[in-house]
Amino acid sequence: MSVDLQSVAGLLQASLDPTQNRQAEQSLKAEEAKPGFSLALLQITAADSFPQNTRLASALFFKNFVKRNWTDEDGNHKLAQNEVATIKSELIGLMVKVPSSIQAQLGDAISVIADSDFWQRWETLVDDLVSRFNPDNAAVNNGVLQVAHSIFKRWEPLYRSDELYTEINHVLGKFAAPFLQLWQSTDQVIDQNQGNPDVLKAHYATLDLILRLVYDLSTHDMPPQFEENLPAIASLLHKYLTYDNAALRTSDEDEAGPLEHVRAGVFRVLVLYTKKYEEEFRSHMEPFIGTSWTLLTGLGPEAKYDVVVSRALEFLTTVVSIRQYAEQFNNADVLGQVTEKVVIPNLSLRESDIETFEDEPIEFIRRDLEGSDEDTRRRAATNFLRKLMEQFEKLVTDVVMRYVEHFLSEYAKDRKGNWKSKDTAVHLYSSIAAKGVATAAKGVLSVNLNVDVINFFEKHIAEDLTSADAEALLKVDAIKYLYLFRSILNAQQWQAAFPLLVQHLNSSNYVVYTYAAIAVDRALYLSDEQRQPVIPRDTIAPLSKDLLQHLFKLVTRDAKPEKVQENEFLMKCVMRVLIVIREGVSPILQMVLTNLVNITKVIRHNPSNPGFYYYHFESIGAVVRFAGPTQADAIESSFFEVFVAILQGDVDEFKPYVFQLLAAMLSSSPSPNVSAQMQQLVQPALTPSYWDSKGNVPALNRFLCAIIPKAAEQIAAANQTEAILIIFQKLVSSKAYETYAMDLIETVVHNFPVTALESYWSPMLQLMFTRLTNSKTENFTLRFIRFYHLVSALVDKGLGADFFIAIADSVQRDVFTAVYTQVILPETQKLSRPSDRKTAVISLTRTLADSQAFVERYSKRGWTITCQALLQLLINPPLPPAADDTIEDRDVDELGFGAAFTQLNTCKRPPQDPWPEVQDVKRWVGITLNEADRKHSGRIAKFVGEKLGDQERSALQAVMAG
Repeated sequence: MSVDLQSVAGLLQASLDPTQNRQAEQSLKAEEAKPGFSLALLQITAADSFPQNTRLASALFFKNFVKRNWTDEDGNHKLAQNEVATIKSELIGLMVKVPSSIQAQLGDAISVIADSDFWQRWETLVDDLVSRFNPDNAAVNNGVLQVAHSIFKRWEPLYRSDELYTEINHVLGKFAAPFLQLWQSTDQVIDQNQGNPDVLKAHYATLDLILRLVYDLSTHDMPPQFEENLPAIASLLHKYLTYDNAALRTSDEDEAGPLEHVRAGVFRVLVLYTKKYEEEFRSHMEPFIGTSWTLLTGLGPEAKYDVVVSRALEFLTTVVSIRQYAEQFNNADVLGQVTEKVVIPNLSLRESDIETFEDEPIEFIRRDLEGSDEDTRRRAATNFLRKLMEQFEKLVTDVVMRYVEHFLSEYAKDRKGNWKSKDTAVHLYSSIAAKGVATAAKGVLSVNLNVDVINFFEKHIAEDLTSADAEALLKVDAIKYLYLFRSILNAQQWQAAFPLLVQHLNSSNYVVYTYAAIAVDRALYLSDEQRQPVIPRDTIAPLSKDLLQHLFKLVTRDAKPEKVQENEFLMKCVMRVLIVIREGVSPILQMVLTNLVNITKVIRHNPSNPGFYYYHFESIGAVVRFAGPTQADAIESSFFEVFVAILQGDVDEFKPYVFQLLAAMLSSSPSPNVSAQMQQLVQPALTPSYWDSKGNVPALNRFLCAIIPKAAEQIAAANQTEAILIIFQKLVSSKAYETYAMDLIETVVHNFPVTALESYWSPMLQLMFTRLTNSKTENFTLRFIRFYHLVSALVDKGLGADFFIAIADSVQRDVFTAVYTQVILPETQKLSRPSDRKTAVISLTRTLADSQAFVERYSKRGWTITCQALLQLLINPPLPPAADDTIEDRDVDELGFGAAFTQLNTCKRPPQDPWPEVQDVKRWVGITLNEADRKHSGRIAKFVGEKLGDQERSALQAVMAG
């Protein structure tokens, strides 16, 4: 069935309407299955006859379609080869024709395609790009360079490897020389069109992209072609750092214009070259240092210059880290000028900052706190000052403290009128007091010994936490100070400070109460060297009801879905309190459940903030983990309805979280059975289309592994066994999913009656043997060995080594000999987890004790080599792992939201020990072999005497003697 272009365009248009978007997106997903759907999207994107926003929506949908459907987990194309070839051949030509907003989306799609195909499966790409360079056509060049940037920017975070360097050399060999020629010709066109604004702006946009590519191409090594032309490159970089033209200036004080973007691009290259290629670039450095100083002292406070100022400061910070350049600043007068003319102007509050604080508070917080946006003047000035302090600690401290005292005295003269002076003083002081990089978990870990952080807090900061009249921004400064230096305060100091933070959750100011929530979260996470909380649990438990009620009230103060989930910091604080009070949630469970359920109901209609809903679901996970063992029914009945609504409503972003939480509910409940409503979820979990989404697979698998132990009988009775094994077949064929496949099949084998699996054993082993033969990985090999040992150990269940051998024979006669001697025994010693090694010990012991095949069929060497493998394992017998109930902390900046799976830490599957009754492994081996010896009329003792060498005989006899 072909794709109807007008119909798809109509659905894309509808997807932009909030009242229709969910239905439209579902209809578009149905269209996805039709051949040529991706090409239809490209046609709509290319066609001028469609509205601009429809074309943009089409490009965006194409990008996301490519992310989901370009390759499978093993890197094979999922689309038809002719469709793949057409996309590659059309995409570059389309990129050079469409507006820049559409180019950005197509560029992202090209980056995804390049991840899997470039360069071996897309060898013609670079030639195609270079062939399109045209010194007279900026629009075409910009499209080509945008494509190149979207591909080459992938290199920066990658580790050095032969494969990566082969790709880079492939690109440089074809691209570098024409690229430098284009840069030269663009420079000439700019010179020739000083008075032609339209041409000038178009080629200045080209220059901006050229600078991005200079950076991309240099992230691993300086390209030889660049090194050969370094004087000319340095000259061009300096030229455009100082270039000015009225036609390129903008009247907008907030948004950076062409001049600012290019200057920022130059500084980005300069930072890279100074850090990585200082020796090669050294002779060209001096002019840039002087020009940076001129720019920093000449540019005004307008927001449009922020990116240039922050990059210039970053460059000078890099320069100062090199001792020979730092010496220029080793003078009190010079440092005074630097502090006064560069640091203080960029550290001080501006009117635009105060406007953001008042009008866009969440934006102010994210920019100011998270560190995700390095293009802030204040952060760049702080980093510059800290780098100077690293070089000249005492001198910088003395100079800066004079300014700190000056601003504090200005504040003292007029506390109401000069409150900004105190803000500057606090930030200056924090900049020189902290040493090293602040960590997300613990803040600053080392301080400047020339200042007293605690004394400064007590004399100047604490008053802003206790005074009702303090300016809101000074309250924020005080909370941030505690947040930054949280690890420097001792437990006693925190006992005094913590109630002040909690009190500020009651502030009417959005930024103040949000910062308070951030600081409360981090304070509660702090632990001492013995891993005990700095703020004890029993001090939080009595406050928890009021604290949580108030946080929920702040989260839901505006009932619109986008506003409820706007502030992830509040939700993270909720999560932290629930993790800290643990079982203490039980007395307030109903209040907590009601709020979490209501929030889920609101945000499921329009998930818009991945950070918020991650912390939200972690909060639910904490409740399940700590209240589940005692109040499982209450938790299940509260969430079941909204979870089913999420699954039925195809809220794709939430499905992986829901299945993790359902699994956690099953695991935490002490009941050996499952409710009828939970049982009904097995069928949806087996829906093949659910397993097509990468993000769903780990969560669905976790759910099945949790429900099978409690409902295997009902699942078998409902004829769902085969559907589970079809899922196993799908997973085991993929290297990416092999771990989930083996988790699932181990759960099935452990819990289903042997008779229920009778007709499936041969196909299961056939699949595993095929993987071992055709696409073996070390992980799969070890998981297969673990599976064998599990089956071999489950003698009491009617399985065992002889059972496995019989099934292997049914697949291929005598295949077991090669598998056992070449795979299982040699690799068993590589099993690292204590529970896996214990399973292997039990498996090998039961083989020695009870296997007839090893007595008759493999009597010549089988018993001997099995015993040798067992003795190897017993040299360091597996010990039960120490209980560790710590919940790992993760920051949303570290998480990759989207199609990939995001693990809920509160719902992690605890390590499974299939043999809790076996604690002293060596003693158990001795008892088992002695019992078998009596049962088989001395057979074990006879084999020990006949089949083992002296050393092995002594070792096993010692084990049997206890």
